[in-house]
Amino acid sequence: MKSKGFTLIETMVAVSLLVIAIAGPMSLAAQSLSAAFYARDQMTSFHLAQEAGEAVRFVRDGNILTNNAAGSAVVDLFAGIPDTTGRPFTVDIRYDDPSQSMKLCNGPCDPLSYDTDTSLFGYGVGSGWQATRFTRSVWVTAVNGSIDEFKVTSEVRWRSGAFQERTVTINENLYRWLPDSTSS
Repeated sequence: MKSKGFTLIETMVAVSLLVIAIAGPMSLAAQSLSAAFYARDQMTSFHLAQEAGEAVRFVRDGNILTNNAAGSAVVDLFAGIPDTTGRPFTVDIRYDDPSQSMKLCNGPCDPLSYDTDTSLFGYGVGSGWQATRFTRSVWVTAVNGSIDEFKVTSEVRWRSGAFQERTVTINENLYRWLPDSTSS
């Protein structure tokens, strides 16, 4: 007597083919999702590093405007930058006043927070602020001992996955291109 139906071997082969057909696209989707998260974090860190460099430039340019309004070179163009000898500091762009927006780090700089109400990164606490994985440090150093050229280094670090730390570093040079109180 012949029975109709599938044998155990035929069923195992069919299930194996089905698993292979589903596992490939699922693996590809997981890798694509991981790459998208990494790209998002890399883009965010690049913008955070660029933002810190622009904040230092803002201080220098604000001092230029102060000197121009005073009609003489009364303010050092780099006044308000917490340190120009290479000690790290943080930048919080929510404030125009450098004494509030730039603070020296005692040891490693603190991680940034994110304000869900304003969509800004900073060092706020309380309602609407969430901790992030990003830590931003800024250094300003004289180039070759010059008092007229300074290198601004902005570095953003974050942890991607369980163990891998990522870093984005941006360097730019700022110049003392107008006379100020340090000029003789």
